[in-house]
Amino acid sequence: MSEHMQLSDLSEYCTAVQDWLNTRYGVAEGARIWEQVGMQYNKYLEDLPDYGGKQAAHAFSIYGALLIFSMYPLLPDQPPIEELQDFVTHMFMSPFERLGKVFNLNRRADIWLINQVFQKTGKKDRKQYLTYPAGFCNVSEPYDKQHQATRYHFTQCPNAEFAKKHDLMHVLPLFCNSDYWGISQLHGTLIRCGTCGNADKCDYCVVGSENPMAKEYEIVKDEAGYLVSRKIQK
Repeated sequence: MSEHMQLSDLSEYCTAVQDWLNTRYGVAEGARIWEQVGMQYNKYLEDLPDYGGKQAAHAFSIYGALLIFSMYPLLPDQPPIEELQDFVTHMFMSPFERLGKVFNLNRRADIWLINQVFQKTGKKDRKQYLTYPAGFCNVSEPYDKQHQATRYHFTQCPNAEFAKKHDLMHVLPLFCNSDYWGISQLHGTLIRCGTCGNADKCDYCVVGSENPMAKEYEIVKDEAGYLVSRKIQK
């Protein structure tokens, strides 16, 4: 079995969580909660499926989510999950903000390049899935040259499976919803009808923010707290 990522492998995420705890609860209380978070994280590792460890596709997405799953139930005031959204979004998606200074998905070359990245990632996901079937199950879709749209979807998400098993489905939207902000930083729009948490697949349709398709949808929050794209009724 591959070795799981330890907290020491998630130093940037750990620092972000500790800073958030200290800011919200004070240094002493923050330190106390952080110690409990570490113990809970390590306890979860004991029966976690083999994803391929550090070499897993989307390893930081999987183990970073595990860190938040470990933290939220330990918060003494149990804040509404929405209060953590900005913190979690920036914790996972801050690299997109930097990429947005270079990439603009309204440019034909850039949306085509992102499609190539998605295709390459999909091939890696599917190869790893054969060895680590608890990981992401990625299905690539052909590039839509006519609409300048790139698409793919997951039929299995480790974070969704973990949330279902541990009664943490209310925490899962934090990660799914972050994708919208991440894509927006690339001057793009994510059109998504559902995720593995509220549908049978997590679908990605990415277009430039000025693409006519982007204007056909609005982003709404469903009853379970997931952001979803709904076609505007004319």
